[in-house]
Amino acid sequence: MDVLVATTQVPHMSGGLELMVDNLVDALGRAGHRAEAVRIPVAWDRGRLFDAPLAWRMVPLDADMVVAVNFPSYYARHDNKVVWLAHQHRAAYDGLGQPWSDFGLDDASLEDHRQLLAWDVEALGEARRRFTISQVVADRLRTYCGLDAETLYQPPPLADRLTPRTAGRGDLVLCPTRLEANKRPGLFVEAVAAMRTEVRGVLAGTGSLGPELRARATELGAGDRLDMPGFVSDDALVDLFRNAVAVVYAPFDEDYGFVTLQAFLAGVPVVTSDDSGGVLEWVENEVTGLVTDGSPEAMGAALDRLAGDPEFAARLGAAGRERVLELSWDHVVTTLCGTGS
Repeated sequence: MDVLVATTQVPHMSGGLELMVDNLVDALGRAGHRAEAVRIPVAWDRGRLFDAPLAWRMVPLDADMVVAVNFPSYYARHDNKVVWLAHQHRAAYDGLGQPWSDFGLDDASLEDHRQLLAWDVEALGEARRRFTISQVVADRLRTYCGLDAETLYQPPPLADRLTPRTAGRGDLVLCPTRLEANKRPGLFVEAVAAMRTEVRGVLAGTGSLGPELRARATELGAGDRLDMPGFVSDDALVDLFRNAVAVVYAPFDEDYGFVTLQAFLAGVPVVTSDDSGGVLEWVENEVTGLVTDGSPEAMGAALDRLAGDPEFAARLGAAGRERVLELSWDHVVTTLCGTGS
């Protein structure tokens, strides 16, 4: 079957969505399909927001099936359109009136919100079947658009390389994330500063907040206990997971969160916050990790607990690994293509 995966491209940016699309195309190919990604650039500012949906409406897609994964790619027209939704345009929905969104509560913003909602309901409603990458995304879709979807989970990048360490104990606490406000890397910096246990913290990633976070670590007296290596290779990231006693991943209302699943595959428990969205579909307090109130003090205490009780940490990590081992791209492909049980 010829399959096109419809998605967007923000020039000079790459992240979890791009990895998801690449992995889906590869998995479709392994299953015997002829698959390719179709990417159209998108601008996120409100003044140009409706340009890309209109572009998708006009693009001819010659294939047996189109899988659309995000806003505005689900505006593609096709008789056999399947949506596997990673996200809508969140700034217009849960971001309405929030400081981080350009959708305010003024008349113009509210009119754009109403227009986008009507367009989304129509475009998403056209799909032959709808799936989401997590339950939290499905809940948003139902809340805002009144549309149901089935949750379809995927394995994270590096899934085939992440295994628990076979001897010894972890000697670091790890936070691999983009250094941007929605990922809240500052919580990790402050949590490391609040720890009483002498364990090294590693904040791995790049982003606009890098200089500010380094200055904050120095200000808190944690500069000598916190490494910020910036970008790390896949090999280095696998080693970091394997040597971690705990992973901190506490973004705000995350759509899914590959980091959580990567930590679990490495047999490492995750410390998170009670407002971290899709992360909470995997992190169960005292079972696969520790859920805190999101304060640096609570996170620091959780890290101290795991670092001070390696048997407890190993038990939580093993439970997390058991929970995610069943995820497979074969299941994703058969479900999307309608050939699964």
